[in-house]
Amino acid sequence: MAAYRVTAAIFVGAALVLLLWFLSGFTNDRFAMGLSSRSSEIGLNNTLTVTHRKLLGAKDQVEEPNRIRGDNYCTKSDILINQGPTAPLPSGIPTYTVEIMNVCVTGCNMSRIHLNCGWFSSANLINPKVFKRLKYGDCLVNDGNPLINGRTIFFQYANTYPYPLSVSSVSCS
Repeated sequence: MAAYRVTAAIFVGAALVLLLWFLSGFTNDRFAMGLSSRSSEIGLNNTLTVTHRKLLGAKDQVEEPNRIRGDNYCTKSDILINQGPTAPLPSGIPTYTVEIMNVCVTGCNMSRIHLNCGWFSSANLINPKVFKRLKYGDCLVNDGNPLINGRTIFFQYANTYPYPLSVSSVSCS
């Protein structure tokens, strides 16, 4: 009978520890963001369509676009940029995953997407057809090609601190 009580106490204690662990929100960041080791299998940061992932957004609020102007009207507010931390490089340099999404509700495709990016640099190679810095404060997304409505481009970069990225200009196509 004593062995039964000890076993029950251990089981209840373990269940309480697990419950407190989940209630505290202490989960694996890579699991919570939906990231896997697949990003290292992809190679040079290819363009992918992703509809089920969302990283933490920028602290700045985005202005809401005015939809009264017609069906094919789009603004830079229709491009949503999210970035969040991922596992560091073996050398210990922090890495960040960036998602750039076309969320235009009128079905517009957007091309020549330029971002404000400062002196953006990365310790790991980023496919220049996905994202490249042209000059100080000007980075080009998707090699200037259209980002189709509902699509997402993502890439990873490695640097000591995350770069604040924001849309500077787009063209509707």
